[in-house]
Amino acid sequence: MKNKSALGVLFLTTFLDLLGFGLIIPILPTFAEHLGASEAQVGFIAAIYALMNFIFSPFWGRMSDRHGRRPIILISVLITGIAYLFFSQSETLLILIISRVFSGIGSANIGAAQAYIGDVTEPKDRAKSMGIIGAAFGLGFVFGPPIGGFIKADYGIEMLGYIAAGLSLFNFVVAYFLLPESLKEKNTTSKAVNLLTNIWVHLKKPVVNRLFYINVLFITAFSMMQITAVLLWSDHSFLTEKEIGFVFMYIGVSSALVQGLLVGRIANRFGERRMLAIGLTLLMVGLFTMPFFQDKLFFPFEYIALGIIALANGFINPALMSLITKVSKPNEVGQLTGVYQSFGSIGRIVGPAIGGALYGIEYHLPYIVGPALLILAYVLARRIKIPTAGK
Repeated sequence: MKNKSALGVLFLTTFLDLLGFGLIIPILPTFAEHLGASEAQVGFIAAIYALMNFIFSPFWGRMSDRHGRRPIILISVLITGIAYLFFSQSETLLILIISRVFSGIGSANIGAAQAYIGDVTEPKDRAKSMGIIGAAFGLGFVFGPPIGGFIKADYGIEMLGYIAAGLSLFNFVVAYFLLPESLKEKNTTSKAVNLLTNIWVHLKKPVVNRLFYINVLFITAFSMMQITAVLLWSDHSFLTEKEIGFVFMYIGVSSALVQGLLVGRIANRFGERRMLAIGLTLLMVGLFTMPFFQDKLFFPFEYIALGIIALANGFINPALMSLITKVSKPNEVGQLTGVYQSFGSIGRIVGPAIGGALYGIEYHLPYIVGPALLILAYVLARRIKIPTAGK
């Protein structure tokens, strides 16, 4: 019961964190263009956020092994709030970039959150628990984008930034008073290791390196879509910021339903490896069809493609998260999940940068290159052997 209560609080804090993120993400590409950014520069701004994730994910993960999950989650939430305050004052591209730097540092706590789940759940229940937390991500996108689009359209960027910062402050208060520490034995001997060296050490492990490669390929393909979708819908289906917000809301509802209701059943029936392969296949189909369903075809065909993408994402993320915690030693879960997230951030750096550039050349290209990367990820997924916990 205690574990369920802790997961409930983590669900709430994750939801509040993603709600703030959801307020910003639908309007970010068009807002950057308003400040004078080109399609390639929009991708660069998204890549800056991912670069901070890359650098800080293993740091937060290692610190959570040394000092506990709770203080790391609290500190990172405060940093995210500072990022939103900068965002509220974004009158130039420089200030916008600074806000994305702080936001990337704060949001790099996902490794600590995953390690928290690893602390309080049994291996057999891990995929289900990861799915529940994934549902919090989905719900953040249910409410965040339409609210963000409404606030930006009617009250401006300044108010949007203040509201997002206020959510971070509320999130901090909730976590401070309600989130217990999950780590029973702190790894005080853990020392700082060069990031690239740390990644290389884990890449030498056969199962771990395949999971890392699958993650970076998946995230690269997905983030190519994520950064260009707003431009696609604005340029070719002529959607307003409010309408784009509601499209993201639809994606969030679909993702929350999948991760909250289906992941546990699918994992129990097929196992994480097959669930991962199914998700990658669905994502190939969804991404490839997206750019062909614009303007008059947007409803219902684009919604079908986005539903497939949400279903795929709901399968892939919990499967990867569950598998990576199963190959971790109990006192190194935070470190390995942090390095895993950091390695995945390479995809969030490369994906938006390449996606923005490809979109500027021809808007179909990000949705062709992305599925090609997923074919390679699928081949790797089929070769994974389900690992034994702690090995």
